[in-house]
Amino acid sequence: MGATLNREELKKKRDKYLFPSVKQMYADPPHFVKGRGQFLYDETGREYLDMFAGIVTVSVGHCHPKVTQRTVEQIQTLQHTSTVFMTQPMIDLAEKLAEIAPGDLDRSFITNSGTEANEAAIKTARVASGRHEVIALQHSYHGESHLASTLTANHNYRPDTMPASGIVHAANAYCYRCPFKKTPDNCNLECAKDVERVIQGSTSGKPAVFIAEPIQGVGGTITPPEPYFKEVKKILEQYGVLFIADEVQTGVGRTGQHWFGISSYGVVPDMITMAKGLGNGLPIGALITTTEIAEKASKQQINTFGGNPVSAATGVAVLQVIEEEKIMQNAHEVGAYMKAGMEDLQKQFPDMIGDVRGKGLMLGMELADKNKTPLTKEAARIVELAKDDGVVIGKGGLWGSVIRIKPPMNITKENVDTTLKVMRKAIEATAKVGVK
Repeated sequence: MGATLNREELKKKRDKYLFPSVKQMYADPPHFVKGRGQFLYDETGREYLDMFAGIVTVSVGHCHPKVTQRTVEQIQTLQHTSTVFMTQPMIDLAEKLAEIAPGDLDRSFITNSGTEANEAAIKTARVASGRHEVIALQHSYHGESHLASTLTANHNYRPDTMPASGIVHAANAYCYRCPFKKTPDNCNLECAKDVERVIQGSTSGKPAVFIAEPIQGVGGTITPPEPYFKEVKKILEQYGVLFIADEVQTGVGRTGQHWFGISSYGVVPDMITMAKGLGNGLPIGALITTTEIAEKASKQQINTFGGNPVSAATGVAVLQVIEEEKIMQNAHEVGAYMKAGMEDLQKQFPDMIGDVRGKGLMLGMELADKNKTPLTKEAARIVELAKDDGVVIGKGGLWGSVIRIKPPMNITKENVDTTLKVMRKAIEATAKVGVK
């Protein structure tokens, strides 16, 4: 490995050697070389407050000493075997997942990514049910593989090739932009009822499984009303349809108070998929389900990198740190403080901020004018200006008009104050000059 390159040199090599589809979030991207806690550092030593956590992945802070110590110990002891060999870290992780999972979800299949966990979940649901069709939600994002990108209902991430078969999409519980032109006080949960309409009108009447994120991540932090998933679960049970909660972004306590986002809705799914925050940056994923379902998928499955000793040991350490340092409680309390500050910004800039939503430290702020026209260019401008002032925030949504606040879950109220100050300055500058 040679000397550290400056950002201009690195950008030239990136443009030369990587696929052009691997895009940067920034027009002028920093070259990050170090991370500590909730901070990132570029090659010049400049500090950035990370409020996006590597796309909702760094759960307990960059290079947490207890986590990295366990990672180093494991990588110096046993780096790899595969699932066809028995190692303790994979079993320790599966045991811990059974402990924290809701209901009687007690069997795990460890993978190396969230995409792969979702693939495994769909495959398992189809085998266990003897059915084929899958229902997902509009605006969803479930991964980059062929199947997962077909599950995804956002044209920015859908495959350009023929999509995978047997997948249909129901309306989303997008209260700010209700597809039924209702408001929460008079909607009668039309979004949930649409799941039954899709079962009856767009499937054989016997779909295998329904998959949904408790709060959509890439979709723009779309947060269903509290009764939504209970009503959906009733419909699914009526038709014998399994339910997968995609917790790749909402898992490991990010929504506050519960290990999994779906638990805040009072629902126990048939399967949970997770990744991202479980490894705090190391590649890992997992499918958790019941013994009954797992036993129906009895044909041998192998996974070369799933259950890797280093990733599995790191996952256990992450879960232990979340418990020991009361990270979930922090996500709840500091998240509420952040959301209140974002709502204050909404009051100050009603012509630019249409909606603030989310739970815990899974928050979003949709930029739109009074006619709800998405302010896509303005969002990109605000993200860029915030970076220039040393704060990393994300953006997403179908139109790229939602500011995403999903930081490491160890952030403080002081970090929130810094973020709000920088965001206010960026919004004021954008509102003042406009974006062409």
